[in-house]
Amino acid sequence: MSETIQFQQNGNVAVIRLNRPDKFNSFNREMALTLQARLDQCASDDSIRAIYLTGEGKAFCAGQDLAEAIDPNGPGLSNIVVEHYNPIIQKLRTIEKPIVCAVNGVAAGAGANIALACDIVIATASASFIQAFSKIGLIPDSGGTFFLPRLIGFQRASALMMLGDKVSAAEALQMGMLYKVYDDASFAEEAMKVAVTVSQMPTYGIGLTKRLLNEGANNNLTTQLNREAVEQVAAAQSYDYKEGVTAFLEKRKPVFKGK
Repeated sequence: MSETIQFQQNGNVAVIRLNRPDKFNSFNREMALTLQARLDQCASDDSIRAIYLTGEGKAFCAGQDLAEAIDPNGPGLSNIVVEHYNPIIQKLRTIEKPIVCAVNGVAAGAGANIALACDIVIATASASFIQAFSKIGLIPDSGGTFFLPRLIGFQRASALMMLGDKVSAAEALQMGMLYKVYDDASFAEEAMKVAVTVSQMPTYGIGLTKRLLNEGANNNLTTQLNREAVEQVAAAQSYDYKEGVTAFLEKRKPVFKGK
């Protein structure tokens, strides 16, 4: 596959690294389609129990490569949104495995919104987030108008999208965009620890949790309570539940399999 996406598997963790550092990991078609293929691979491979998404170099992702966007022989903006970013966001949300996004630098435009679509978002202290769309007359895509207001509230999301302000990692943490921020020196190690930890947890149940979080965005309370009852029964039939209870009673550390 394309070298625009680096991929390796460390134990049960799939490491996906955006790899156009000279372009601040901005997306072109090749990179977007390769990321989709790697996400599909992660979804179908039972040995992968968590995904770690980060960027190579100084940036996480600067969004769309604008040279491609304005190229008369390029895919065109409509195809870029519909064929590149929308499937990526759908895959990030529908893969029933935990996805840890390690934001190693600036996350702008679609890059910011791809990060916010992940399950656990961690940033290095020098990282920043920018809803850069308004600066060139576009609207936030890649799920930005869906996720950001739910994370930080309507007023803040509206202002950030309209003004295009740069938000520091510390500010993003305070607003509720992120789970944790680590200093630059320890960031890579600490972020990977989170991915390894979650990969060793009962990832079948975590997948069901992710399913319910997705549904909860649109369900009323009664519907959601009923869905929780159904999925709790499914979780209780898993190997991981039986192992967790047995390990608790035997006063030992459980060994989960994600099944």
